Amino acid sequence: MRIEEFDYNLPKSLIAQYPSPQRGESRLMVLSRTQSAIEHRNFGDIPDYLRSGDLLVMNNTRVLPARLIGKKETGGKVEILLVPSWNGTKGEWEVLIRNSGKVKSGTRIQFGQEAYGEVKEVKAGRGKITFPDGRQIEDLLRNFGHIPLPPYIKREDEPLDWDRYQTVIAEKDGSIAAPTAGLHFTDSMIQTLKEKGVGVAFITLHIGPGTFTPVKTEEVEEHPMEKEWVEITEEVAGEINQAKERGGKVIAVGTTTTRALESFSEREGRIKPGRGHASLFIRPPYPFRVIDGLVTNFHLPKSTLIMLVSAFAGRDLILNAYQEAVKKGYRFYSYGDAMLIH
Repeated sequence: MRIEEFDYNLPKSLIAQYPSPQRGESRLMVLSRTQSAIEHRNFGDIPDYLRSGDLLVMNNTRVLPARLIGKKETGGKVEILLVPSWNGTKGEWEVLIRNSGKVKSGTRIQFGQEAYGEVKEVKAGRGKITFPDGRQIEDLLRNFGHIPLPPYIKREDEPLDWDRYQTVIAEKDGSIAAPTAGLHFTDSMIQTLKEKGVGVAFITLHIGPGTFTPVKTEEVEEHPMEKEWVEITEEVAGEINQAKERGGKVIAVGTTTTRALESFSEREGRIKPGRGHASLFIRPPYPFRVIDGLVTNFHLPKSTLIMLVSAFAGRDLILNAYQEAVKKGYRFYSYGDAMLIH
């Protein structure tokens, strides 16, 4: 398929720059795959669409304040983004470098009076950095790190982002972006679902550059999907398999959860526990083995994420729904409104 087949027009005014005033108060578009029907609801209504025996699966990754801004010895400003899921040697991290043409291998970046790193192997906007002063990375990020908001949010991170750009179930450090579908859920909403008999289970996918790297190939099949770290415990795999066996629906919260589940699925739809890197690129046509429903946000044109939701609901239905969302003034992207595909 050609990249243009996943394009749509979006007014910049609909790109959410801030979250909703209160968590869980976003709008919800409900999309039926079988009836091609659209409903307009509030996110707090989502329990109406799940029943006892269903299982909601969420990504419990935690976003690190992995954006660091420092200065070269010559005084020039340098902005880097650590990639925490990359396993290098001790004290060495892969980084994305903004304006990398101004940074050469061996460049020392000062982040504070006693905190610095040395960049090496710089190529095409990427490199590696070591922190030879022996400082713990947790201290460095706590003292100098910024929440890595996406580039379409045209502002610096603020104190509210330290809370609102994390899900309420965030537990395991490792992502450079939030699993944004999960941002809508509140503790009370999760409790309501449990009281209704809906199970809630947690997997981990640490979001790295692969989730948001633009597709630059004309034919989408030629796009190389980068690997990201996934962990599914034996207990959670059992919960998912039992839900399938009893006829319950498995609802994935987010595209990251979807990729994790489908990456660790067997041919008959069972989940196998495990941990490791996954690089599954879900695009039409794709035979989903595990998920029966999907909670997701509205995604960028021509992105791997809109391709995933198109694979699940059908490209024409998704593009029609997005056109309807534009007409109705839905808010788009990370801090925007939500969609339930069932």
